[in-house]
Amino acid sequence: MTSMRALVVAHDHVSPIGPIGDQLERRGYELEHFLVVPEDHFETPAVTTTLPDFTSYDAVVVLGAVWSVYDDASIGTWIHDEVKQVQAADAAGVPVLGICFGGQVLAQAHGGSVERAQRPEIGWTDVASVDEGVVASGPWFQWHFDRWVTPPEARLVASNAVGPQAFVLRRNLAVQFHPELTPSSLAGWLENGGEAGARTAGFDPERLVEETDLLAERNRARAAALVDAFLDQVAAVDLSADL
Repeated sequence: MTSMRALVVAHDHVSPIGPIGDQLERRGYELEHFLVVPEDHFETPAVTTTLPDFTSYDAVVVLGAVWSVYDDASIGTWIHDEVKQVQAADAAGVPVLGICFGGQVLAQAHGGSVERAQRPEIGWTDVASVDEGVVASGPWFQWHFDRWVTPPEARLVASNAVGPQAFVLRRNLAVQFHPELTPSSLAGWLENGGEAGARTAGFDPERLVEETDLLAERNRARAAALVDAFLDQVAAVDLSADL
């Protein structure tokens, strides 16, 4: 039997898919990884690259990034193509899960926008859900300075005082937080500029590490449930009902 294929789009070398990928594999998906910005271009991300055809996969996961969707000076060489690929996936009925930056890409692609948030969110932050079956309320790990304006056709699923935290649009699910986070991936972020960035923004890196260690197993279970909801509810929606 041919296994289903999921494309994982990572934008930098320190953002692995973690428990999100683990659950996709448990659900029968073969993961194919594509790295947009190689490690040696982390400080100069305006690379020229050819993205895979999103429409040739059974699902796509678009991960986070340290850059802003609207920062053409840094990522203008590839972000517009990525937005077009997300739009093409939607038109073809390929489900897309967008995480943090990936969620902002989904918003940008489907009639929303991305803007600077009134304040950054870094660390474990409460999120209030209106659909617990898709996105559970409670603490999720955040690391972002921007927020999206939800597309007009989307259904807002979760939010907090800083802004929207999740939306569903056809077979697309966007989340502003990082369900894929593990202690290992947090260490990678902190070692690649995150520690200084967190301190500058007024957050304590040591506390981030301590809380992440405490919540890691719980978060792994919540991440698996999020993947199940994405596959069983969002990706399974009958698009013909809109015709």
